[in-house]
Amino acid sequence: MRKFTLLASVLIASNFTFGQLFSDDFESYALGTYVGPQSTNWSTWSGTEGNTEDVKTTNNQALSGTQSIYFSSTAANGGPQDVLLKFGQVYNSGIFTLENNFYINNGKNAYFNIQGALTAGNTYTLNVNMDGGEIRIDDGTTADLAVGTYTPATWFNLKIVANLTLKVWKAYVNDVLISTWTNVTNAVASVDYYPIQNSQFYVDDVSFNHETYTLPTLNALTTQIIASGEISGQTFAPQVRVLNGGTTAINSFDVDFEYNGVNYSTNVSGQNIASLASNLVTLPTITLVPGNTQYRAIVSNVNGGIDDIGADDTLTKAINPVVPAPGKLVVSEEGTGTWCQWCPRGAVYMDLFTQKYSDYWVGIAVHNGDPMTITDYDAAFGNLISGYPSSLVDRGVDVDPSAMGPQFFERLQVAPKATIVNGAIWDETSRTLNVSVTANFASNATSSYKLACVLTEDGVTGTGSGYNQVNSYAGGGNGVMGGFESKPNPVPASQMVYDHVARAIAPSFAGYTNSFPSTVNAGESHTLNFTFELPATWEANEMHIVGLLIDPAGRIDNAGKTTIAEAVTNGFVNGSNAGLFEALANQLDAAVKLFPNPASSNTTISLNLEKEAQVEMKLIDFSGKVMAAKSYGSLNGTWSVNLNTSTFSAGVYLVELTIDGTKVMKRLIVE
Repeated sequence: MRKFTLLASVLIASNFTFGQLFSDDFESYALGTYVGPQSTNWSTWSGTEGNTEDVKTTNNQALSGTQSIYFSSTAANGGPQDVLLKFGQVYNSGIFTLENNFYINNGKNAYFNIQGALTAGNTYTLNVNMDGGEIRIDDGTTADLAVGTYTPATWFNLKIVANLTLKVWKAYVNDVLISTWTNVTNAVASVDYYPIQNSQFYVDDVSFNHETYTLPTLNALTTQIIASGEISGQTFAPQVRVLNGGTTAINSFDVDFEYNGVNYSTNVSGQNIASLASNLVTLPTITLVPGNTQYRAIVSNVNGGIDDIGADDTLTKAINPVVPAPGKLVVSEEGTGTWCQWCPRGAVYMDLFTQKYSDYWVGIAVHNGDPMTITDYDAAFGNLISGYPSSLVDRGVDVDPSAMGPQFFERLQVAPKATIVNGAIWDETSRTLNVSVTANFASNATSSYKLACVLTEDGVTGTGSGYNQVNSYAGGGNGVMGGFESKPNPVPASQMVYDHVARAIAPSFAGYTNSFPSTVNAGESHTLNFTFELPATWEANEMHIVGLLIDPAGRIDNAGKTTIAEAVTNGFVNGSNAGLFEALANQLDAAVKLFPNPASSNTTISLNLEKEAQVEMKLIDFSGKVMAAKSYGSLNGTWSVNLNTSTFSAGVYLVELTIDGTKVMKRLIVE
């Protein structure tokens, strides 16, 4: 069964020889028969053999001889095939080698995992996904521990060599090393072949072997290079993990890191690294250059001399960073809500993108059904997504926030029509923010392009149940998710801080229709002005101005992101075309509270008005029927009304308040 997870070319070993504990070329089985009933090693996830969970031999493809086994699935959750190759025991020391030969049909995928306990499902050691000519390996915690390529519709060999004693793993494709890593789990008991949706693959010439491993006296080895950069021009400090693979404590060593013709050398001393412990060494900062370039880490001068095994001192990898289009900023809008049990995943991945790609990416959290909702933004965005959490990268196709990467890198390389510069005047006393969004065109355009402006805020907190975050990751049963696995369900408001929160959008989700003249030539600049009145509860120092250029198809062509202070430094530009927008930024939405929510017998609707306003209220059921309506006339200050819900059917209702013509909608759950 698949566990879905957000996630030197010399063997690390002393002298040993390979025999084989098990190998199978499937020639001994009758054609078209299930393998489980005929083998003590082959079985199924449930242990029931000889049915649809099992696998049959076929002669449609074979690497050796005439037969192999074939897996396929069209089911949304994969299967029903779910086949185990049992290793006969749990191995947690020594060197274990698993070899498979795969043939994956064009346009199809393949998946298998390694189990770490005799009972399948108790421990996932490794996941291997193969799709579109790419192999990606994770350990359930860290994604892309190994990334390699294969040719579809062609047999290829995938070999995994795990030194379980040292906790060092290697993966080879056609005997070429693709990665070395330190795995979270270091136990193997079986391999599980599980076809996920759109799988079609053959397996032939499977084998596994185990050898004991004896630690040498003195041995330091490089087991991991953490090169966090992925984009040309990014700067980062690479890290190299050095492991003590001997019995003698290591107190000093040198690390050399070679990249783009430059050697970065670091001496590490004053250590006491025990046997099988490691040290993560941070090296000087490097800048990524375009092209496929090798980098190499070498450990030497161990305890002032030469260690016992030189073959594992060097680790070599290659990096081919993405080259961004000049001036391009990619926008990810995320649909989320405090009521959404899986939405912590969105928050985690939005924060991850901020950490990794902040110079090339901006995130906007569009809240639904909670106190941070902007009604117009939520309504327009909600029409483009299929559920929560969801994200749109430059308003492309709907993807899970954990899957934004491919679209982000694709859009990053698309040259924009214009670069976007934000300017501002900020009056802290009146809390009036005047914004200019200027599009500097690099190529010709038309009046079908539009400008819009979004305000976001980081560090948002609140009180009351509406700020409690429902959390299905509580307890860790659904995996690790950025610390939410250690938080309760729901996470109380006092423990929640919300980032990237959309606070205002002007003039609308689609942008201003008269942003540009009918013909725009390369080299021209056009500016639109916006005015926002910021509520006192918003922290101006935590806010970002996001200027958007929207293309004729409704996709975001480019964006500009600044803090308010940065926009003030840029300077405010008067727009050459008429366009002054009042975006009060839904401070009214934040002023309306419902408690308790969910409600059983009653709920209180409270409203805190800073100035006098006409107020009307409607209660609407899920079908759209208006159950009650009332006008309260002119109100000011703090106001509340009790709503009896004891006679309501359980379900979801909308409380719609109209305040001086502005509609505020709150989601009410009746239990």
